[in-house]
Order: sequence, then C-alpha cells, then structure tokens
Amino acid sequence: MIRRMKGTYDITDDIGYYKAIEKQIERVSKLFNFKEIRTPHFEARELFHRSVGEDTDIVSKETYDFEDRGGRINTLRPEGTAGIVRAFNENKLYASNISPQKYYYYGSMFRYERPQKGRFREFRQFGAESFGSNHPSMDAEIIAYAATLLKALKIKDITVHLNSLGDKTSKANFEKALKAHFQPHLDSLCKDCKNRYEENPLRILDCKVDKNHESMQSAPKTVDYLTDADKAHFESVQAYLKSANIDVVVDHNLVRGLDYYTHTVFEIKVSEDLLGSQNAICGGGRYNNLVETLDGPPTPAVGFAFGVERLVVALKENDYPLSEDYLHVYVLVMGEQARLNAAWLIQRMRMGGLMVDTDYTERSMKAQFKQSANHNARFVAIIGDKEVEEGALNLKDQQLNTEERVSFNDLYVTIVDKLTQKRSDCQDCDYKGESQ
Repeated sequence: MIRRMKGTYDITDDIGYYKAIEKQIERVSKLFNFKEIRTPHFEARELFHRSVGEDTDIVSKETYDFEDRGGRINTLRPEGTAGIVRAFNENKLYASNISPQKYYYYGSMFRYERPQKGRFREFRQFGAESFGSNHPSMDAEIIAYAATLLKALKIKDITVHLNSLGDKTSKANFEKALKAHFQPHLDSLCKDCKNRYEENPLRILDCKVDKNHESMQSAPKTVDYLTDADKAHFESVQAYLKSANIDVVVDHNLVRGLDYYTHTVFEIKVSEDLLGSQNAICGGGRYNNLVETLDGPPTPAVGFAFGVERLVVALKENDYPLSEDYLHVYVLVMGEQARLNAAWLIQRMRMGGLMVDTDYTERSMKAQFKQSANHNARFVAIIGDKEVEEGALNLKDQQLNTEERVSFNDLYVTIVDKLTQKRSDCQDCDYKGESQ
C-alpha cells in the first residue's frame, strides 16, 4: 500500500475545525478590511534566500528545493510573506490609490523539519500583511487583528509578547554588543551559534539548542540599544495596544526567526493547558526594508502568521463547538420511475439552495430511513410508484415527527416555509437547518 509522505497528513475527521477556522478568518478579515491574496506554492529559490536569510534555519536546513525541466531551481514556499511581497512588487500593487494596502492569505507551506504535535512538513498557514504605513498604530492594528481572531475562536487567556529590534542603526549597535557579549562563550556554544556569531549574531538569541545557556540569560537587551526615534515608536505601539485593551508583556529575548524583521516583533501565546510549553500560536512584526530588498519601492510593512495546525490543536483542547452536519432533505425512492422523477425534484431543490441527498445503491426503505438519520436530515421526501402517478409525495418532518402529503410542484416552497419559521413556532423541537 502506498502511504502518505512523512510529515504530511490527511484531513478527515478534523475537517470541521479547519472549516471553522477558515470561516472566522474570512469574517474577522472583513472586520479589519483586509483583502484576500493567493500566490503560487513554489517560487524561485532566490526569493527566500534574499528575504528570509541565508543563515536562518528555514533556508539553510528546511527548504524543499528542486530543479525543474528548464534547469531552474525552485523552492516550495516555507512561509508566506516573501511571496506576498514578490506579488506586491511584480503586480505593482503599490500604485493603488488605497493606502495602506492590506492583504491576508491562507494556504500550505513546506519545511523539512522533525514532525511533532502541531508541526508538520506540509502545514497550513494563515497570515496578513499591511503595506504603506510606518505609523505605530498600524503595528497595533495588526496585533489586534490576530488577537481578535483568537477571541472569535473562543481561545481565551492569550498574552502578547512584544519587543523591538529597531531599524538599521539600532540593530547594528545591538549586534555589536551581542558579539562582545558572546565572544568569551563561543567555545561552549553549539556549532550553529558559532556560525551565527560571524554571519548574524542576532540569530544566536533564537537558538533552540543553547536557549538555557548562561550567556543567553545575561545577554544584552535590544531596548537598551534603540535610537530615540525607535524607542518612541516602540512606546507608541504599547500605548495603542493599551488603548485597545490588549495586554502586553515586553519580552527582551524575543527576536523571531527571520532576518527581514525591523522595529516591532511579537508573538501571541496561549495557555500551556492548550499547547504545552510550545504555546506560541502566532508571530509577526514589522519589515520596513523587505519590499525594497526584493526590488520594489521603499515601503514600510508589518504582518503576522498563524500555524493553522496549532490552532486546530488549541480548538480541540478547548472543546470548540463545531456546527453539526445535516441535510435539509433526504429523498427516499422506491423504483426506477420514482428515481427518474426524484432527479428533477432534487435538482430543483438544490438550485433553490437546499442541501439534498438520496439513495444511489437501491437500498430497502428501512435502510434508506437509516441513511436519512445518518445524514441528520430534517425532512424525508418519500417517492414510489403511487406518488409518481399522483404527482404528490409524503413529506416527513423528522424533528416534529409529522407527515403530510405534498404535491411535487409545492415541495420546494413547503420545505422553505418550514425551515424559515421562527423558533418561537417550534418550542418543543430541536430546531435547525435554515434555507441557504
């Protein structure tokens, strides 16, 4: 038997959680006036090397690279931002008369890493990017957007961890201080950290191997090396979040794992009861230089990303209530002539927005009733030879436990009328199923 590739998975029983997340993403995105954008699953390898960073774990260890038949080296996208920026530049979206330009995306990403709970080699990511505003209120809005999604999904006890890397001058000053701090400890740090010391010392703070090393605990803090302008920006972001009633923890060790970040960086963490110690569910920040790095005009930008699988784990641990699957109508047929007449009735109801199914395996009447119950159908329309002759059928309401004779021509209207009755007309039943 051919089996799925390691680190991938089939979505079957959990599909309801994914659909619930997608529904809330669309709803919350409309509230914040973010428009959807979709980009290819693979890009030129150079895109991620120039944006994410040559010495990041993602590029150096985790990307899926392949050569196509034209000799081009392509990469399955490991994250969403670089592709969005490429699309922003290539399609000249910066020329829009709307500013800032605000987009969200949802789709598969690919990283070659050790599979574990909530982390896979193919994973879904939801993210958002805003282009064109350098104001600290935009940083606060992007964080509020992410926090609002979690609240819409009934995930409570969230905490925003916030830090600032500053811009070029602040980062250069901080990196100089980091090199001076870590130089005496190099012999006891891991191989990757020794390489990062030369290439990008900021990455040392993101090391998973040496995270408990004594030198990590006493490392310099970014906030102490911010320019006055960068410090004012960071303080303003905190003020806007406070005004929006979003609790913040200033986390001086937070740097995020991608090279393109400037100024604000953040993570949103949930209760360890939901995700354990690896409880960061969202991360993001500002990247004011990336659009220009990828050959676009100078454009400030800020964004975030969620790992959808981790959201699913959190929803399941939180007993998130899923919508119950149901049908409006199950058409029970007995005989070939009844099946022919049922075909046009079913299509008419579906075209009118009703969810309808029927038997396709010539089951007995008893077995079809069982199927209607398995499908959680509100109504069962029963058609046999007699019904075809009379042009009328028996319609059974399985919630009210009533049955009536209805003409073929009146079937759709009768069902819609019953579905749209107010709940007050049905005090003793478990009402569900409105017309679509």
